[in-house]
Amino acid sequence: MSTLRRYHRRPDQAITAIQLALESDGLRYHKWGAEQFAAPGDWLVDNNGDIYTVAADVFARTYRQVSPGRFIKATPVWARRATRPGALPTREGESHFAAGDYLVFNQPDATDGYCMTAEQFHALYEPDETD
Repeated sequence: MSTLRRYHRRPDQAITAIQLALESDGLRYHKWGAEQFAAPGDWLVDNNGDIYTVAADVFARTYRQVSPGRFIKATPVWARRATRPGALPTREGESHFAAGDYLVFNQPDATDGYCMTAEQFHALYEPDETD
């Protein structure tokens, strides 16, 4: 795998999100090649048609509201391009990736990660010039 590099979300790439503030046992769904789980209080996100959940504490730490129901990722991420296919454990479950996809992390120590295609990644993120 290549070295992690710091990126930030493009400012015009807001998401739509709603908090799962319901009494429930949580939400189970299948995505990224595996079963995912969202707990009560987590967030249901629509990222330009890509629907997924984000853990409540991660959402609170990394997103800021720009208008009712619209949020932008306000913290940097660290990412690297995968050189071979594999699976990445995530807060919600497990994500499968192909060679050429990006492994993206909310922490510089490569924790709290997720993956996405190179096309998705480059549409959403740009290199952080403070790196």
